Amino acid sequence: IPGLYGAGQFNGSSGYEEAAAQGLVAGVNAARYVRGQEPMILRRSDGYIGTLIDDLVTKGTNEPYRMMTSRSEYRLIHRQDNADIRLSHIGHDIGLVSSARHEAVLRKYAMVDAELERLRKNRLYDLLKRPENSYDSLADRDPDRPALPRAVIRAVEIDVKYEGYIRRQLKEIESFSKMEGRRIPPDTDYSVIPGIRTEAKQKLTAIRPASFGQAGRISGVSPADLTALMIWLEKGHT
Repeated sequence: IPGLYGAGQFNGSSGYEEAAAQGLVAGVNAARYVRGQEPMILRRSDGYIGTLIDDLVTKGTNEPYRMMTSRSEYRLIHRQDNADIRLSHIGHDIGLVSSARHEAVLRKYAMVDAELERLRKNRLYDLLKRPENSYDSLADRDPDRPALPRAVIRAVEIDVKYEGYIRRQLKEIESFSKMEGRRIPPDTDYSVIPGIRTEAKQKLTAIRPASFGQAGRISGVSPADLTALMIWLEKGHT
């Protein structure tokens, strides 16, 4: 229903945190709707709020939904220590994060990137990868290290020690983003598309997925259904 935004048990979820997360997104998008602006859509890869909303939309729920870390396939990326770099640019774009705060986040991660590069050049990067070593324990081998805030040091350590796992998950997110970027017109009439099974037509019509990625996560919609939909849209149908 255009212009209707709700949160909490209204959507099948339970818990204060789940309701607060939905309430934030509902409030933001209600304001943007009134102003004639595009909605703020948080993807599954953006954070747990994105996972929560996507689950409720595509999977539904037979019992009150609670957000657990195990529900997210991107939980290695969804850490509280990097929430600032993941989400502050979105908050800044919609006017909820000040320019000063956003610029502070950018400065922080510029320091992180600079220190990672310095460690690589000084051959300390591989030493820091070892489980027995920490950034502080390598101080004697690194007399020229800059004075850095503890939050920057922590970010550097995490990036170095979990580099392989993080890189793998970022590749998964890149692939995911391609499917999320393929939008589906909101007024698509699924009933007239040949090659899509009846169950899939019913699910697609009821849920109205915004992208192919979201459509693919709907129970009852197969890869073959998605292929038929893609071919139909590429022929210029809307």
